[in-house]
Amino acid sequence: MTPAQWKAFTDFRDRFKAKCREWDERFSDSLKPLQKAAAEKDTPDYPLETALVYNRAFDDITSADTIRYFVIGDNPGKDEQLAKNNRYLVGQSGKIAAGFFARNPEFQTDFRKNVLILNKTPVHTAKTAHLKAVAKAGGVQIQKLIQDSQAWMAEETARLHAALCATADSENPAPELWLVGYAELKGKGLFLHYRDVLRASYTDQVWQRVYVFQHFSMNRFLIDLKSFRKTRPELSLQEAVHALGRQHRIEIFGA
Repeated sequence: MTPAQWKAFTDFRDRFKAKCREWDERFSDSLKPLQKAAAEKDTPDYPLETALVYNRAFDDITSADTIRYFVIGDNPGKDEQLAKNNRYLVGQSGKIAAGFFARNPEFQTDFRKNVLILNKTPVHTAKTAHLKAVAKAGGVQIQKLIQDSQAWMAEETARLHAALCATADSENPAPELWLVGYAELKGKGLFLHYRDVLRASYTDQVWQRVYVFQHFSMNRFLIDLKSFRKTRPELSLQEAVHALGRQHRIEIFGA
């Protein structure tokens, strides 16, 4: 990273870590029974260790690293919340994402080294759909936490993305942002508040580096990309990814 990029990143990292600590201290005791109850309906028992998850992978990033992409998932799941992990996209979805970049060297990206992995909220649930049950059972206080955390993550992510783009150079290019989880960004999806705050937080210039995709889970990203490439065989892989990401961006956010 350039010196200015590094400062922007470390400032964000410190704010993010402090915010997760604050939320965890305030809400962990209230959240854990709700998270357990939501999971009991359709999820085998698992050790619930972290109610609100900071991505500890950020502590491993150094000023020598080049950040080429942001990838924005949904929320921390069973693997992510384990105390031995406390890292985002380390389950099957993360393996699929890492495999995509590893198989396609034209992206010049190591998923665990050149990607900032964030979520739309740091509130854990075993399955993303459980957030709805947690919010309903938790009442106004927990509903507000989930909404406030989405807004905070959207604003801070946009702020960091803009800063890294504004201070890029030839060796540290302006990163792209991949917003994955298309389904929960439309209709009655769980992350409509994140969607709206994110768009309001961007200038039009940096917004052109934001792309929207299906989630990596259950191979939906790869299936969607394969289907799209059949309609546009003249495009290279990178061109097809950008075209698909722009198409979904327009579908979710409008022209």
